[in-house]
Amino acid sequence: MHLAYPAVLAALLFCVGLYGVLARRNAILVLMSVELMLNAVNLNLVAFDVWLRDTLHAGQAFTLFIIAIAAAEIGIGLAIVLMVYRNRGSSDVDRLRDTAETDDSAPAPGEAPAAAGEKAEATA
Repeated sequence: MHLAYPAVLAALLFCVGLYGVLARRNAILVLMSVELMLNAVNLNLVAFDVWLRDTLHAGQAFTLFIIAIAAAEIGIGLAIVLMVYRNRGSSDVDRLRDTAETDDSAPAPGEAPAAAGEKAEATA
């Protein structure tokens, strides 16, 4: 087996995944693109394991670990996306710059924090 065929296919898969991560706005499509990139890495690991004729099959073992980690990542990532969608009404990545709750008593980014006496006078 020539090593060039799976290596080129893995490079193409990785590039498509990278484009998906950089260009997509939907969080679920970004997660799918990350999975595509992980599968490209898995293809490389298995191809090099077969090409090198490793007796321990380390590439295949690493691939199994990556698949398990990817499954956990998708589970947690999908749960986060669903909670963000429930709270915000959109899973658009560009709109999710600040996920923290806003505090009305916090100073604006350019202002200095108020002293304790000033805050007491302002509330009285």
